Amino acid sequence: MENQEKIKSLVQQMTLAEKASLCSGKDFWHLKGIERLGIPSIMVTDGPHGLRKQAGQADHVGLHESVPATCFPTASALAATWNRDLVYQVGQALGEECRQGKVGVILGPGANIKRSPLCGRNFEYFSEDPYLTGEIAKSHIDGVQSQGVGTSMKHYAVNNQEYRRMTIDAVVDERALREIYLPGYEIAVKGAQPWTVMCAYNKINGVYACENGTLMTDILKDEWGHEGLVVTDWGAMNERVAALQAGVELEMPGTKNGNDVKIVAAVEAGKLDEAVLDRAVERILTLIFKADATLSQDFVCDMEAHHALARRVAAEGAVLLKNDGDILPLQKTTRCALIGRFAKVPRYQGAGSSLMNPTRLDNLHDEMLKLLGMDSFPYAPGYTEKGDQADDTLIQEALAVAQQAEVVIICAGLTDLYETEGVDRMHMKLPPGHDALIRRIAAAHPNVVVVLSNGSPVEMPWAGDVPCILEGYLGGQAGAGGIADILFGEINPSGKLAETFPLKLEDTPAYRTFSGGPATVEYRESLYVGYRYYDTVGQPVLFPFGHGLSYTRFAYRDLALSQPKGEALTVTFKVKNVGKVTGQEVVQLYVRDVASTAFRPAKELKAFAKVDLQPGEETEVTLDLDRRAFAWYDPQLKEWRVEAGTFEILVGASSQDIRLSAAIEMPGAQPVAERVEPDVYHAFPKGAAVSQKDFEALLGRAVPPNQEARKGQYTFNTPIGDMRESFIGRQFAGMIKKQLHKMIEGKEDTPMALLMEATSREMPLRGMLMGDTPLNREMLEALLLMMNGRFFKGLFAVVHAILKK
Repeated sequence: MENQEKIKSLVQQMTLAEKASLCSGKDFWHLKGIERLGIPSIMVTDGPHGLRKQAGQADHVGLHESVPATCFPTASALAATWNRDLVYQVGQALGEECRQGKVGVILGPGANIKRSPLCGRNFEYFSEDPYLTGEIAKSHIDGVQSQGVGTSMKHYAVNNQEYRRMTIDAVVDERALREIYLPGYEIAVKGAQPWTVMCAYNKINGVYACENGTLMTDILKDEWGHEGLVVTDWGAMNERVAALQAGVELEMPGTKNGNDVKIVAAVEAGKLDEAVLDRAVERILTLIFKADATLSQDFVCDMEAHHALARRVAAEGAVLLKNDGDILPLQKTTRCALIGRFAKVPRYQGAGSSLMNPTRLDNLHDEMLKLLGMDSFPYAPGYTEKGDQADDTLIQEALAVAQQAEVVIICAGLTDLYETEGVDRMHMKLPPGHDALIRRIAAAHPNVVVVLSNGSPVEMPWAGDVPCILEGYLGGQAGAGGIADILFGEINPSGKLAETFPLKLEDTPAYRTFSGGPATVEYRESLYVGYRYYDTVGQPVLFPFGHGLSYTRFAYRDLALSQPKGEALTVTFKVKNVGKVTGQEVVQLYVRDVASTAFRPAKELKAFAKVDLQPGEETEVTLDLDRRAFAWYDPQLKEWRVEAGTFEILVGASSQDIRLSAAIEMPGAQPVAERVEPDVYHAFPKGAAVSQKDFEALLGRAVPPNQEARKGQYTFNTPIGDMRESFIGRQFAGMIKKQLHKMIEGKEDTPMALLMEATSREMPLRGMLMGDTPLNREMLEALLLMMNGRFFKGLFAVVHAILKK
C-alpha cells in the first residue's frame, strides 16, 4: 500500500510529457527513467530458455552475440518433462542469472499453442494442449519471479505461425479462442501473475493485438485479474493512442516514431482521458520499482550448479519413443559405434531472438568417452553440415564403422536452417542426408538407436526399420550429457510427448489452411487441434500425445470418483512400478463429454501428475477436477457452461493408452434449445475438409478478403514486399533488401539470413521506424504518397521532412 501511494504521488508530480515518455522504451533493452524524480531505468532481455543479454550492439533477432549464460533445454523439451517442480527450478536458475546480470525482466515463456508442426518457432512453445501449456508456463513464471525479477508471457494471442507474423489476421471462432488459444495464458496469469504479458504482432479477427481491448483489458485485466503490464512485442505497435486505450501500457523498443508526442496531443485534444495514461504509468512504475529493489543488490550465481541442472532437465525432457527388444539401456561393455555429425557438433537450441551464448557446450561423443572411461570408440560423421543431400562417401564410411559394433547410435535431426524464428517449415521431413544415412545403416545393421535433435515433430519413414528411437529435442548446452545418461541407464527416461507426432504432414488438421496469407489465415479446424483431432476422427499417428517409454513398467488400478461437489470432482487411483528399476510415470487424466449438445473433441487433458516409484512401490494418486474441466464456452451466452449429463473419466499413460475409465453423472445446466453450429463440426471429417461456408457459419460472419493491398491502398501496415505495383515501392524494397544483406554479410548460409530475408519481404512499412534509423514518420508518410501514385505531393513532402529534420 505504501509503495502504491508513493507511485501515485510520483505520477502527480510528472508533466504530461514525462508520463507519455515512460510509455515507450529508452532503447532496445531499457525502460526510461526520470532522474529528477528518482525513477531508475531497468533492463529487459530476451529469453526464454536462457539469458540473451547483449552488452554491445543490440537487436531482437539474434544478430549480435550475447554475454555467456546457461542455455537450458528449449520449451518443447521442458514441456516433455511434465514436471512442474523441475520447470520451477529452471525458472529459479534463470531468475538468478537475471539478478547476476542486472536484468529486471526476462522475455518469456512462450505460451502459444502448436497449431501446426510447421511453425518455425515451435521449439520455443510448450504444447498443442492448453492445459499442459498453462501448467508448465505457470511453474516457469513462478520460478523466475521467486527471485524478484519479472517474466513476459508471450505472444498474446493466437500467434501460431511465423509467415507474415507482423500483419497476418488470424480468423478464429470464439470457442476455439476461448477453449484452445487463451486457456494457457489464463492458467498462468491467474496462478502466477507474470509481471508483464507481451502482445503479439498479428491481428485477431481483424484487430491488431496491440489494439484489441477485448483481449488486453476485458479478458486479461478484468476477467483474469492481471496485475502487471502489457508490453508490445518489439515493433508490434500500430496506433499508439488506440493501444493505450485498449490496455497496452508499454511500447518496445524505444523508437523515433513520434508516439510519445501522439499521446500528449491526444490528451490535450480531449481524445484520451489522462486517467487512462495515469493508470498505465502506475503499472509501469510498479514494474520498475519491483525490479529495481532486486537489482540494487549484487548477486553471484553458481553456474556449475546451473549446468548440472540443465543436464538433469535435458535427460528428463528426452522421450523414449521406441525400444523394441529392450536394446536400451546399453551396458558399458557394449561395443558401440557413434554416427552422425550432431554427435560432435550438437544442435542444442533454436535460432532467432532466443539464440544465446552458452557458458559451455557438451557433445555426445565426449560425454560417452567420459561415461565409459575410454579414449576412443568408432565414430563417423555420416552427413555434411547442411545435410541437404546424401553423401555416399560419408555413408560408406559410416557403414564400415557400424560393422565394428554391436549397437549403432545415430545422431540425426533438423539442422538450424530447417527451423528458425521468422520462417515456417515447408515440410516435416529430415534433411535428405540424415534420412538416407538412417535408411542405409538400418538396412545393414539390426541394432540401431536413433537419437533425434529437433524442436518439433518430424516424419520418420524409417521408424519401422529401427528398433529404438530417442527424441532428445533441443536439449540445451548440457543436453548431450543427459542423452548419454539415458543411453547407458544412469537415468531412466520419463519424458512424454507434449505434442503429437503425425505420420505425415498431410494428416495434420491445419494442413489445408496453414499458414494462409497474404492477408488472413483461417482456423477452420476450430477446437480440433493436435490429439483433439487425431483421437476424435481416428487418424493414425506415429506417436500419440503423452507417449513416452521407460526402462520399467507401471500398472494402474482402483479408479475411484468422489460424489460431485457442485460441478467439481476428486479422482483417485493407484499406480505401481512393476518393473526392476526406479522410474517416474506421468499419469494423465482426460475428460470426455458423452452427449454434449455442443461439438467437443473425443477427450481433453484436464489433469496430470508425475510420480517417482521404486521397484515394487505403489502410490495412490489424487487429482482434483474443477468446474472448468467439464465446461465448454458458449459464445452466445458469453459464459462457460457445464451441461448436465454423463462424463467419462479416462486415466492413462498417453492420449491413446487409456488404462482406467469410469463414467459419472454430473449436475449442470440444461442444454440451450437452439445452437448455431454447422453439422460438420459435430461429425468432424478426417482430413479436416471444412468449407468456407461452414466456417463462416461457425464464425457468424463472412471471412475477410485474403489479398494483398493494391497500389493506392498502401498503408503503414503494408508489408514492404507487397508494394510491387509501385515503382517507388519496388525501389524502396530493393534498398531495404540490400541493407539487410549488408547486415548478414559473411552469414549468407545461416538461419539469420533466412530470418532477415523474410523480414525484408514481410515487415510492414511502420517497422522501418524501429531502432536506430535515419528515417522518421514524416518521411515514410511522404513515401506512401509517392507509392500510392501521388508522386509530386509525396516528393514535396519528402523534401519538407528532410529539411525539417
